[in-house]
This record gives sequence, structure tokens and C-alpha cells, in this order.
Amino acid sequence: MTDANTAPFSLPPDNLAALAAPDLQRLAARMAQDAFTRLFRLGVERDEAALQSAVAEIERLSRNWVRAAEGDDARALRLAMLVTGIDQWGLAWCQAFGLTAIPAVSNLLGALRNGLDAAEDAGFQQQFAAIDHAECDAIDFKMELRRNIHLALWHAMIACEDRDEALAILAALGGMLAALVQQMPTLGWRLAADALATIQLRCLSEAAASTELARETNAALFTALRQNLPREISEPMFAHANQAVIAWQRSRRTMH
Repeated sequence: MTDANTAPFSLPPDNLAALAAPDLQRLAARMAQDAFTRLFRLGVERDEAALQSAVAEIERLSRNWVRAAEGDDARALRLAMLVTGIDQWGLAWCQAFGLTAIPAVSNLLGALRNGLDAAEDAGFQQQFAAIDHAECDAIDFKMELRRNIHLALWHAMIACEDRDEALAILAALGGMLAALVQQMPTLGWRLAADALATIQLRCLSEAAASTELARETNAALFTALRQNLPREISEPMFAHANQAVIAWQRSRRTMH
């Protein structure tokens, strides 16, 4: 990562990397995403038998993955990342789509914790808290998780044909990005910049946001962030995102 003025930026150390290497953290984020999206899709299809089967299967696979770690702390951290990730997806979807709960997701989260003994539960709670203790702890997990949530909501927003639904997702996504900047003073704006850069690249490379409503809500997202964040945050954030887009355009020109 580099700052808007191109000065090198070094991430503070990740105190959880010894228990979960960066690639494993990213895997945990993807596993959480896969679990959530599968359960949400089956819930929309109202296939109760398939839903219950999926909860049981995801619980079994998750437990096997957790058990494969070496040491109690590493196992607890794996479970904490899965629970955190699935929970964050559920919260984001409830916020964006006006849902009060997603029962299958709640059932899975309960099942993952119900089998723990007292010592395992204490270890889980310790690692669950450790993820949020410092911005850079489990940072690769956080980056992968937030990036995928933001992009999934953005794709849902630009795919909307109903204006009210699109505006509701816009409000939720904009609120999440603004909250991220406040929750993570050092890295939050960089994660938001990453989302904005990726959105711009999707528009350029894939002609995404091609309908009138999609273009309107996409532009409104950028405008809202400029207006609702302090200038000292929004300016480097947008500059950071624009640098990534410019670098991509340059690389495309050199390839041709």
C-alpha cells in the first residue's frame, strides 16, 4: 500500500499472523462468504430440507477445518474468523435488504458454538475479541471479508431494477464504508479506497453499471462519501483509489 502522496506505507504487525498466516486468513474469509451465500440462496428458494442439510454439512466441514489447526489457540482463531465472517455477511445483508434475521445463518452460528466445552468456548471468546482488538490483527482476513461484502452489495445495487431497492442498498453500502473509516482510523480509508478502485475498474473493464439507475446510484455512492467524510480523509481516499485506476490503465496501454 502507498499513501496518496506515494510515500511508502508499512502495515503495523499482525499479532495473529503466527496463529493464522495471511493466506489462511483469506481462506477463512472466503469460507465464510461461501457458507453465507449458500444458506441465503437456499433460504430465498424456501427449500427447508436442503437448507437444513446445508447447515449440517457446512458445520461438519467447518469443524474439520478448525480441528486441522495445530494448537488450541490456532483452532480457536479459525473458528472465531469463521463466526465473525458469517456474522458480518448476515449483518450487512440485513442492513441492506431490511431483513430482521436470516434464520439458517443464526442456526449455523449457534451450531458452531454449541459443541464447545468450557475451555474451548473461553478460547473462542478470547480469539473472537482479539480479531477486533487492533486494526492490523487478522488484517488479511478483514481485507478479504470487507472487500467481498462491499463488492457483493455493489453488484446487487447496480443489478437492481427497482429504484427504492437500489437506493436502500446504496444507503447501506455508503454507511458501511463510512463506518469502516471511523472504526479503523489507520486502515479503514485504505480499505474503502480499495473498494472504490475495484468498483471503478469493474466499470471500465466490464462495462458494469450500464443502466441509467446503476449509473445514478454508482455516482451517488461516490458523492455521498465525498460529502459525508472529512476532507482530510476523503481526499487521500479518492486519490488512493484513482492511483490504482491510473496504474491499471497504464498497464493496459503497455500490454497493447
